[in-house]
Amino acid sequence: MNFLKHWRMRKPETDNESVYISEKFGVRSLHIGSDTVQSSMRIARPNDLEVAYTRCMMGFLLFRDPPRRVLLVGLGGGSLAKFIYHRIPDARIEAVEISPEVVAVARHYFFLPPDDVQLTVVVGDGAERVERADQAWDVIMVDGYGPDEQASEVASAGFYRNCRRALAAGGTLVVNLWGGDRKFSGCVSGIVKAFDGHTLCLPDGKAGNVAVFGFREGLGEPRWSGLEEAARRLQSQYGLDFPRFVTMLREMNPHDDERLLV
Repeated sequence: MNFLKHWRMRKPETDNESVYISEKFGVRSLHIGSDTVQSSMRIARPNDLEVAYTRCMMGFLLFRDPPRRVLLVGLGGGSLAKFIYHRIPDARIEAVEISPEVVAVARHYFFLPPDDVQLTVVVGDGAERVERADQAWDVIMVDGYGPDEQASEVASAGFYRNCRRALAAGGTLVVNLWGGDRKFSGCVSGIVKAFDGHTLCLPDGKAGNVAVFGFREGLGEPRWSGLEEAARRLQSQYGLDFPRFVTMLREMNPHDDERLLV
């Protein structure tokens, strides 16, 4: 059977830093310098979260109210920006992306909305933006991967400390990590230390990605019954599998039969 007819790729011959896209079975994907998928969009549903780890990153809503001020460090194809833009219209989103090529591709191929009162996209260094914060954000979401690993600027203990300082009361840091990254353990440890242990890990259960949440204040050991009730409500509201998120929280976090011990 000829599967190649389902595959189209715009890939340059040289330059391993190049940004390009591919399409397969109605899904468009972003690549940066390698065949690794950085972001994906189902063309028929461009504002949904196609990739499992992006859905897990929204799992912070189990513990916090919908944010009003959001900082995205790393844009990719704009999946999180679009989802929040359309599903949480009261949120004001600032996305900082170091690559102008990535921003251009997100606008042209991934239907990222133009800047308006809800969304601002800035070409720049996300770590510097956090360090020089001129406001407090309710949530900071970090997805800063290059061709092979997470950018060092957003994988340091100093960066995580700066994130905590830049969060408003009740704020949350959300970091996408890949379990196969050599920096994984160090990143988790850095987040745990920066947030005084007020952290949770939510594995996506598929590609080895883990969403790590750092909470500016403690959660008070939430009970499973309350999380399950919240998950049913959030699933109806946002169309994401929050009940599965609650189940997956048992995989990497201290808990007993009644509560999360965080």
